[in-house]
Amino acid sequence: MNIFWFRRDLRLDDNAALYRALQAGSVLPVFIFDTDILDQLEDRDDRRVSFIHQELLRIKQRLEQAGSTLLVLHGKPLDMMASLLSRYPVENVFAGKDYEPYALERDREVAELLQSKGAQLVLIKNHVIFEQDEILKADHTPYIIYTPYMRAWKRKYPLEAPVSCPSEDCLDQLLAHKPVVMPTLEQLGFLPFAHPVPDPILEPDRIRLYDQQRDFPALEATSLIGPHLRFGTLSIRQLVEMAMDLNPVWLNQLIWREFFIQILFHFPHSATASFRKDYDRIPWRNNRAEFKRWCAGKTGYPIVDAGMRQLNETGFMHNRVRMITANFLTKLLLIDWRWGEQYFARKLLDYEMANNIGGWQWSSGSGCDAAPYFRIFNPDTQIEKFDPELKYIRRWVPEFGTPAYPLPMVDYRQARERAMLVYKSALQSRPPA
Repeated sequence: MNIFWFRRDLRLDDNAALYRALQAGSVLPVFIFDTDILDQLEDRDDRRVSFIHQELLRIKQRLEQAGSTLLVLHGKPLDMMASLLSRYPVENVFAGKDYEPYALERDREVAELLQSKGAQLVLIKNHVIFEQDEILKADHTPYIIYTPYMRAWKRKYPLEAPVSCPSEDCLDQLLAHKPVVMPTLEQLGFLPFAHPVPDPILEPDRIRLYDQQRDFPALEATSLIGPHLRFGTLSIRQLVEMAMDLNPVWLNQLIWREFFIQILFHFPHSATASFRKDYDRIPWRNNRAEFKRWCAGKTGYPIVDAGMRQLNETGFMHNRVRMITANFLTKLLLIDWRWGEQYFARKLLDYEMANNIGGWQWSSGSGCDAAPYFRIFNPDTQIEKFDPELKYIRRWVPEFGTPAYPLPMVDYRQARERAMLVYKSALQSRPPA
């Protein structure tokens, strides 16, 4: 028999790794709540755990209707796999590939365990169109600038587009199994998150207008696919097909995601250090009181505060506002981009390491193909451009315009001049011998 290990592909439809498993013989579906990850989470009502749990319940129900079940385990993946090997005659464990540093090390250890027991870990490309080495420059090195990567991606896609996999039509290959009890959120040590995850909105008209409306946070104009793409409740193959038909700008956003995924794979140092190493010389101020005000949405700059409060309450922040809040923290407050990246990692429902790190390093100037260090957003100008009627701000900062709203914590012009001086001085200095 074979095991299919659900990870970041929480769906039964168009699941390439599940399809391969079902083609190989009888399959027992498994999910592991990984304590190596869960034990690091700070919030007991972590929104992602709630979402995963909800989606697993849906999958389990469908699998049981097909005469099988979903075995949901809680512990370290290596220990859980050892337990499964002792209980079942496992030949192969199929799973979707993951390219993040922790996942790569986890899969190496699991593969070694399986091999020692005469089994095999079979990893299938499942949450990207093109993976790490499928789009390279002529000299076989990875692209580090988005635009040529995007062009190469688009040249390759019509020729080598992966086809959809009818995994949902092959469920008769599931191992017959009576239903098993799935642990509750409380048994996992977590509580439900107050805000339900919104369903993706994939109406053709919304996607067609994406490029015209995407920068205005007061509009409900985005597709809300972030968490569904992150955890694989939607198929990237189907999304790209839709984007190809409806809007090239929306497609470009999907390609940005793959660009950052391959950057993190090829340059793993960028997970914790600047991609452009000279930016590690910047002497960040790292004022903890100022960071706390930024986290709470009490900076006195309403577009920044609106974004942070939206994030804290819902687990979502509009993409334009993500850029504004990140630029504010790294440039106007001179706080290390890693502090902001870690806070977003804690709060974002659609947190994806490669995208989050890529976005933060883009904002701070330290990443590949990043905004230049002298690109420093004026928060007031951003309001004039993208929320001129203050609809977004009024929604999230109702006390704006009253004595209860704080004064700006920094003067924009002075903070901008300070940032220019600090960045320029650090980047022009010679590294120590």
